[in-house]
Amino acid sequence: MSTVAVTPAANPVAEFASRHAGWLIGLGALALWELAGDYNLVAGGALPSPSEIIRQIWLDRQYLPRHIGATVWPALLGFLIGNTIAILAAITFVLWPPVERLTRGISITIFAIPAVALGPILVLTVDGIKPMVVLAAVSVYFPTMIAMLVGLKDIDPRPVDLIRAYGGTRRHILLHVRLRSSLPSLLAGLKVAAPAAVLGAILAEFGSGQRWGLGTYLLGSIGMGNPARIWEIGLIATAIASIGYVAFALIAGRATARTKQVTIASATPQDLAGTGGFTPINIAYAVGAAVVPFIAWWGIMKWLDLSPIIAKDPIGLWNYFFNARNSAVTQASLWDALLQSVPIALLGLAIGLAVAFGLAVLISTRPRIGNVFLPVALVTQTMPLVAWAPIIVLLFGRDLTTTLIIAASVTFFPALVTILQGLSLVPRSALDVLRTYGASGAQQMRMVSIPSSIPYVMAAARVAVPRALLGVMIAEWLATGMGLGNLLNRARGSLDYGMIWTVAFTSVAISILFYQLVTVVERAFLKKYRAGSA
Repeated sequence: MSTVAVTPAANPVAEFASRHAGWLIGLGALALWELAGDYNLVAGGALPSPSEIIRQIWLDRQYLPRHIGATVWPALLGFLIGNTIAILAAITFVLWPPVERLTRGISITIFAIPAVALGPILVLTVDGIKPMVVLAAVSVYFPTMIAMLVGLKDIDPRPVDLIRAYGGTRRHILLHVRLRSSLPSLLAGLKVAAPAAVLGAILAEFGSGQRWGLGTYLLGSIGMGNPARIWEIGLIATAIASIGYVAFALIAGRATARTKQVTIASATPQDLAGTGGFTPINIAYAVGAAVVPFIAWWGIMKWLDLSPIIAKDPIGLWNYFFNARNSAVTQASLWDALLQSVPIALLGLAIGLAVAFGLAVLISTRPRIGNVFLPVALVTQTMPLVAWAPIIVLLFGRDLTTTLIIAASVTFFPALVTILQGLSLVPRSALDVLRTYGASGAQQMRMVSIPSSIPYVMAAARVAVPRALLGVMIAEWLATGMGLGNLLNRARGSLDYGMIWTVAFTSVAISILFYQLVTVVERAFLKKYRAGSA
């Protein structure tokens, strides 16, 4: 007599809740938000309810289209221009590596210069919507360039050897291997770049004198004590940025699914880490990379024929900081501001990277649990920083906690996107070998996934370094009245152009220093990893 195993019937309620956990949690959070807003349960009414925000949007419907259009058009132009330059630059750097080493200082400078410092300079030197376009282009250049460069270098060496064996050139390798391999990384960079373009355009509107634009609208609303309007502007900016992010996320999902590596590209660590060492040629390149940005800076000043009162070239800035009558006061003010801003930026950077790495691992190993946190993470990225900062101020007040939260939040999501991209491209064959020998998920992550994605983790750190300082400066500018952001704000108010340039230069120098420290750590880690794998 045979017996038939009967499988217990699944609980339909539990199954539905498991499948739609993200949506259920989102709806629950929305309901709680509505209650908290209606009864002023958070910060004395600083958190308006969703219905109140919708009502404010309806009241402002007459003006919103013009504000939105005035921001979207320059952001779109800057996005296209900046990304085109970034892609061409990455291709150039791969085909001619000496160019990348000599212009590395310029690339880092473009990304490291704080938008809140560059914005006033652009407003003083160019007119119309050009400041918004330029700042949007500058904001997207580095994330796309570094992502594209990692993708172009992170290739399987075997097809490269095959093409070379048949007489192929670097151009053939670029067309048939590198460009195809770089597509997932490029799309990950474009996901980060889309919100960055909106942020750049909005920041350029600060102090620009433009009548229309979300940045202008936001500045005018901060002093009116209307939380619903501040949230309105923030959510509209988030929706605009989310369109670009979601579009590239969908494309990236399809591209990544079709572009999985099947073996570990053994040349990746060396290619991405660089040769290192204190050889004469490396020292010459390092000196050249340090000098080229100053030459470009001086050349742009002369080419545009800008007034030395407004635009400071390297010599003019040196004289202002060391030889001017009030140079001692300038140096003391800058030093005090640095002591206030830099420690918070470093702490925010560490928190942002740690949370990004932990969430990336969680999403990779427990997708259903990790995806619950993605909507919140998406908001922190797609809501432009200048819209996010006043909301955090409303909720947490004007103290160091607000600055730290902003610094961590702006570094978190670009790092998360980049690390997730690295984990998604882990060779499946290597994981299959470990599964065959009974390795647990944690062992697979520790032995293969994390080491294989180290170039992406380090790329995430390089992208996050300047953003941490930018976040601190914006928080100081809009909220706390401390540090470099406050010093810059005071300089704008008193038309102290020398101090504006001093803050900009100092911020860039600090970001470059931390960037180089990340590179040193990367090389040391990869050297140790290669030695352990040998």
